[in-house]
Parts: sequence; C-alpha cells; structure tokens
Amino acid sequence: MLDTFAAWPAVWQALAASTFTWGLTALGAGAVFFFREVSRKSLDTALGFTAGVMIAASFWSLLNPAIDLAEEMGMVKWIPALVGFLAGALSMRLIDFILPHVHLFGPMTEAEGVKTSWRRTTLLVLAITLHNIPEGLAIGVAFGAVGAGFEAATLGGAIALAIGIGIQNCPEGTAVAVPLRREGLSRAKAWWYGQLSAVVEPVAAVVGALAVMMMRPLLPYALAFAAGAMIFVVVEEVIPESQSGGHGDWATIGAILGFSVMMTLDVALG
Repeated sequence: MLDTFAAWPAVWQALAASTFTWGLTALGAGAVFFFREVSRKSLDTALGFTAGVMIAASFWSLLNPAIDLAEEMGMVKWIPALVGFLAGALSMRLIDFILPHVHLFGPMTEAEGVKTSWRRTTLLVLAITLHNIPEGLAIGVAFGAVGAGFEAATLGGAIALAIGIGIQNCPEGTAVAVPLRREGLSRAKAWWYGQLSAVVEPVAAVVGALAVMMMRPLLPYALAFAAGAMIFVVVEEVIPESQSGGHGDWATIGAILGFSVMMTLDVALG
C-alpha cells in the first residue's frame, strides 16, 4: 500500500495526509458524545503535547530539511531558513492581528483581532482554525519537497510529519469541542464545530504542495516559513493556554512527550 501511495502525485499525497489529520481532529472532537466535561488537567496536558509535537516538527521536519535543501541548491544554507522563518512568524502575527478570535480559556473581553459582534463559539473555532493553517501548510510543503525530487526531502519524513500532526490533532479536537459543549452547544454541534476547525488543513496542504512544485527555488524558504508560522502559534497561543489552568507541570510533561514522539517519528521514518 505504501508503494501505491508513493506513486501518487505530491499534491494528492498532501491532500490524503492532511485529510487524515483532519479526520483525527474529528475523532478527538467525538469525545463530546461520551463526556460533557473533561478535566482541565487533561486538556492542559493535551495542549502541552500539541506544543511539543509542533516544536519538534518545526525543526526536524521543516527547518533542518530547509537548511539541507538550501545547501543542495547552492545557496548560503542559513539564509533561506532565517528569512522563511521570520516571514512565517510575521505572517501569522498579521493574521492574528486581523482575524477575530478568542483563545480557548480566555474571556470575551480578551478577544483579539478586528472587533466584531460574532458569538464566542465562532471566535473559539476561528482561534483553532488559525492554529491549523500552518500545520496544513507544513504537510503540503513537506510532500511538495518530495515531489520536487530533492535528495534532502524524503517520503518517510513527510509521512512522519503527517502522523505526528495527526496524533496531536486528536486530543486537540477534544480540547476544542469540550469547551464548545460547555458553552451550551448540543453534542452534535460541538463535534461539528470542533472538527470544522481543521477543515483548513487540506486546503493549506494543497496550496503548499502546489506552491513548491511550481516554484522550486522557493522550497527552502517555504519549509522555513511553515516552521516560523508553527512556532508563532505555539508561543503565542498553545503554551500560554496550557499553562494558564494551574497545571503547568502536567502541561510541561505533555510537551516533553509530544516533542519526544515527533522527534522519534521523524528520525525513525525520515
């Protein structure tokens, strides 16, 4: 089956991989059909795990390959990584500044972005949607790099990235849907909006794969761009949220485990 998958065009691989990560978000959001409440300790640990996976993926699956690819292409190997990383972080800052959203455990008085009369549930979903854009982009760029034929990019590494993001998407889906259920939504609506937050991943993945396939010289920059976007989300949103509930030790343990899982996957498969 892996041989069949390897024969697919890179864009289709990226679409399939990001649909897989979206599906695991939906699976995690399905917790609302069985539980009305999930302990804050569990949610903080899950968010810490998410942060660990994203940090590890940013280096092992994105920045490190960007440096190797730049060297392979005859560039000054640190420049694309630096420029792309900063561009990714700045782009997410701009979106964060404009897009109306509120963080999972934040009050409406702390809503960010353009002022709006939208309901809290909508702003919660938009916050996680913002989080998922760089994840989808990272998957697309990783598979696009393989399709572009660079030696430093491997199919195993791209698959490892998708698996790692999918694993952390499952508890993340729970962390999104449960607060929505607490807001008074029915179980079905809480699940629907919880999984909907990840629908952007396949879109971003296809865009990322197409971009690097069409503009090969931009590939190292694109990998680093995705890394910068993910690190911005981790530092600006995921880690503060995981530490805000009084379970900092559990969130930190989750982050260490998440980093370890993603690092192991990338080294073993990449």
